[in-house]
Amino acid sequence: MMKRILSLLVLLTLSGSAGLSPLYSQAVNTKKTVNASANPSPKLTLPLKEGSLRFAAIGDTGTGTDSQRQLANVMVRYRVVFPFEFVLLMGDNLYGTEAAQDFQKKFSDVYKPLLDNQVKFYATLGNHDLPIQINYEPFNMNGKEYYRIKKGNVAFYSLNSNYMDQKQVKWLESELSKDTSDWKVAFCHHPPYSSGSKHGSDKQLREILEPLFVKYGVNVVLTGHDHFYERIKPQKGIYYFVTGAGGKLREGNIKTSSPLTEKGFDTDLSFMLFEVVGSQMYFQVISRTDETVDSGVIANNTKSRSAQTGRN
Repeated sequence: MMKRILSLLVLLTLSGSAGLSPLYSQAVNTKKTVNASANPSPKLTLPLKEGSLRFAAIGDTGTGTDSQRQLANVMVRYRVVFPFEFVLLMGDNLYGTEAAQDFQKKFSDVYKPLLDNQVKFYATLGNHDLPIQINYEPFNMNGKEYYRIKKGNVAFYSLNSNYMDQKQVKWLESELSKDTSDWKVAFCHHPPYSSGSKHGSDKQLREILEPLFVKYGVNVVLTGHDHFYERIKPQKGIYYFVTGAGGKLREGNIKTSSPLTEKGFDTDLSFMLFEVVGSQMYFQVISRTDETVDSGVIANNTKSRSAQTGRN
């Protein structure tokens, strides 16, 4: 209780400042250091269309390590050629203590160039996060453990997968049932589908959420928790991604025999870029050493999926 009270005081102080390939692959990266001066110009696989919606996604970031900072620097470099508007955080935003210096060392200092350029971060809670993070202004949770935001023709649902109680489920169904957005993206910490040896699929969470995702046309689900990148083979028309290597890496943790994996990368830290252009969502996954480890495009098949679901 005392820790939560002290953390709340800290937050009050801080708030005033600042077509896809079916092949599976695990890219092997033997580089252990990053020489920024040797990096070539960022190479985009994204179309960079005028008027498109552009954002990034990253999870399990809160370490404050040199590796996290190196990956953040790659994000900054890519934003020069791909000016994304905001970043989705998959939880475990702070590992360990949550004093004022931790928020600074593990978040605001690391992403300062992005924050200074008005890039917004939208967080969800992980199992290592205290609930009082919802009051930390730069996480843009506005005091809520779960919330919805709308950006262009895309609705984003941040869910608290630590405690999927009936109240949250009712809220989610109510919001989804009246949502007419072209795209619906859910993001949370625990993955309904994952090939991780350490954690893997959260089947209980899947049983609760997947029927709602299918019924109301959710297109994409982004998660973390397992410290690697994985693109899951589409499940009931929905694309699931694990992007939990923003600050920690669990090297070699993807089960090579998993039937779920369409693409995997568990040899270095990584983040994701997205671009939504009408009925298509493009993505690119970039490692700490500036390698593109996955890319592709998702077609919005919500209408056809709904028609199939409605058949007897």
